[in-house]
Amino acid sequence: MGFHNKEASSSSSRLDATPLLPHHGHNGGGGHGHHLSSQPKTFANVFIAVVGSGVLGLPYTFSRTGWVAGSVLLLAVAALTFHCMMLLVACRRRLAYEHPKIASFGDLGAAVCGAAGRHVVDVMLVLSQASFCVGYLIFISNTMAHLYPIWDSSPSSPLLTAKAIFIWVMLPFQLGLNSIKTLTLLAPLSIFADFVDLGAMGVVLGQDVSTWLANKPPVFAFAGPTELLYGLGVAVYAFEGIGMVLPLEAEAADKRKFGGTLAMSMAFIAVMYGLFGAMGYLAFGAATRDIITTNLGTGWLSVAVQLGLCINLFFTMPVMMNPVYEVAERLLCRKRYAWWLRWLLVMVVGLMAMLVPNFADFLSLVGSSVCVLLGFVLPAAFHLKVFGAEIGWTGLAGDVAVIVVGTALAVSGTWTSLAQIFSSSDL
Repeated sequence: MGFHNKEASSSSSRLDATPLLPHHGHNGGGGHGHHLSSQPKTFANVFIAVVGSGVLGLPYTFSRTGWVAGSVLLLAVAALTFHCMMLLVACRRRLAYEHPKIASFGDLGAAVCGAAGRHVVDVMLVLSQASFCVGYLIFISNTMAHLYPIWDSSPSSPLLTAKAIFIWVMLPFQLGLNSIKTLTLLAPLSIFADFVDLGAMGVVLGQDVSTWLANKPPVFAFAGPTELLYGLGVAVYAFEGIGMVLPLEAEAADKRKFGGTLAMSMAFIAVMYGLFGAMGYLAFGAATRDIITTNLGTGWLSVAVQLGLCINLFFTMPVMMNPVYEVAERLLCRKRYAWWLRWLLVMVVGLMAMLVPNFADFLSLVGSSVCVLLGFVLPAAFHLKVFGAEIGWTGLAGDVAVIVVGTALAVSGTWTSLAQIFSSSDL
């Protein structure tokens, strides 16, 4: 999940959410070479499509799973995410002659399973995009409540907490921003947000190292199965980017090397995530908070980083919601602009953010449910349907295993995450 619109819209009119990607015609990846992406540019595009706000919940997740188990989970999820991304690429290449205009995950769903396939992908993408925005509001409101506490008392309603008050204050501005028909002018903020994200990670890592050198708190390496399911959900959320793999592959100048470039990028992100999560936990131990930036001191640099992240997420939310509006208006309003529908969806997202008490708990819920189905189960199911017996018993067993294990993890992980959320809230 990222600070930017990492998911391509499932229709052909997707928002230019990754500024490094040039526009191209849907001709199966053809065109002049100078319009396509080199390997370094593809590497950067993958990084932009994957890295996002989920990284800020990793240190807390490591405090639940243990630093060794958390690191292993990240590597395993990175490998499985890469495998499923390449399954989608293989499906499009296999169907290229019969369906030359597959430009997105939704297009592939339609090519494989007809209208039902597109609808399933659309629903999953809408849920993931809306969930990312809920996470944004939780991050902003929790950070602001930490920096500027309004009161110390505990109100009886979750709609009146300090966090909720900040969300109520943001909602009128978000209603205005989300009423804009086209958000092209806001799209460049996505690349700026990535630089702020990297800057924040650098500042946090510096603080982690200095804190760890001054005081080494007790930590543990492994936790029980329930905590591992929790960590799995957060890890899947952090690597979510399946919706952009087909546009990225279409833009690659040398498509034969796309798999290798994608693998290098995912490995680099996994190592970076592991270092960030482990160092945050090693520095603060059991005191690690659900948003690691709230563990920072009150110096001007840490406050500037937290406010910068909040500002970026605030202006990125309308961009992230755009695919939600596109699908909702297509299904409910015959593709006509509907401000009232947008306002309703923003209010629902705001209310959800008020009711969820913990940032990392919500990451685990979204990762365990929507992201597992979207990132693992659907790619394996599409690959199985497209290739069938052509892939042999090993390939068949692999696809079936991903589908079965992914579904089981989605059910168990969702149950575990919901239990955690309800146990830590007044709902």
